[in-house]
Amino acid sequence: MNNVSFSDLDLIEPLLRALSAKNYSQPTPIQAQAIPPMLAGRDLLGIAQTGTGKTAAFGLPMLQTLAEARSPARARCPRALVLAPTRELAIQIAEEIQAYGRYLNLRQTVVFGGVGQHPQVKALARGVDIVIATPGRLLDLLGQGHLRLDRVTHFVLDEADRMLDMGFIHDVRRVVSALPKRRQTVFFSATMPHEVARLAGDILDDPLRVEVAPAATTVERVEQRVFFVETANKRALLAEVLKDPALNRVIVFSRTKHGANRIAEQLDKRGVGAAAIHGNKSQGARQRALEGFKSGRVRVLVATDIAARGIDVDEVSHVINFDLPSEPESYVHRIGRTARAGASGIALSFCDGDERAYLRDIEKLTRQRIEVDTEHRFHAAANDAAPRAGAGRREPSPSKRRRRGGRPRRAA
Repeated sequence: MNNVSFSDLDLIEPLLRALSAKNYSQPTPIQAQAIPPMLAGRDLLGIAQTGTGKTAAFGLPMLQTLAEARSPARARCPRALVLAPTRELAIQIAEEIQAYGRYLNLRQTVVFGGVGQHPQVKALARGVDIVIATPGRLLDLLGQGHLRLDRVTHFVLDEADRMLDMGFIHDVRRVVSALPKRRQTVFFSATMPHEVARLAGDILDDPLRVEVAPAATTVERVEQRVFFVETANKRALLAEVLKDPALNRVIVFSRTKHGANRIAEQLDKRGVGAAAIHGNKSQGARQRALEGFKSGRVRVLVATDIAARGIDVDEVSHVINFDLPSEPESYVHRIGRTARAGASGIALSFCDGDERAYLRDIEKLTRQRIEVDTEHRFHAAANDAAPRAGAGRREPSPSKRRRRGGRPRRAA
């Protein structure tokens, strides 16, 4: 499908014009595979990470089908619902759908918590075709009678595995129970844990399965290095690394919200423009941080895994794992932030003694050995070889510890 263009996918002229305005001519693999069956009315199960073009994959056929139905928008009764796990992702999807549908006479609104609901209620009352929402606020408005879902013909569930991580699966099931039985459903997830697979089986009807950008493919586009360093030296190492001007737009990952705040504060004191983004930040603070990062006013965005799932920023030069994640899949999601839409990128990971088992699990998942950077002055040389070479008794991997009922050790 390398030579397929958007004009080959039976899209209507207003959509092609909007794509041309964004200088899009050739669909990504997920778009080329998903758009034709969706236009034909099929349910879709997509296994894909952010940065693969998912929003256009479901948004373009959804917009076309709604436009061709020529049904006027009705107060509080949308015809399409897109459910996303975070406010940032919901806003991002809404912006993209708005851009693709700019030449269509369709109305949309975005619904999320953390802000007053009155403007959202007013938008719904005026009548909308498409609602992009997070689960909590959607259920609030549904319970208050400001919204009905019995007219929905298109339902998109994006990042279902993150819904599970954030404890939203039961909320998702409540939303699904309010939808009509006859509808087109699109289900996207980067991974397929058992509960997510069961949810997909419950809500999809004879879906077409589309899978793109498996972990190894994404990882191969990213140059990766690991720095062995003691925990106490990580912040000094980060400051040292950031002296290189080539790191011009950087996402730093912290395992905790408190850690993200401390990293951002330390960088600010050193004159490095930084902002933290995580679940304890207000919606306004998160938006300001994200806008500052996109505009270049903020050089370093310090994020937790959950908050970062909604970040879709082009031209991120580097990802730095200040803390290695205990789940190897999270590592793949993180470093993919610097390899958007086929681009390459650089990922640097700081690994202390307690994180060596996490590193082994990451290398096992990605089937790659990550190059060790020994040139920095904080290199923990005494602990370098043994943990990776397998000499002596090996500490069980985090996954094995979980199966035994134990908890993975956490870095300080």
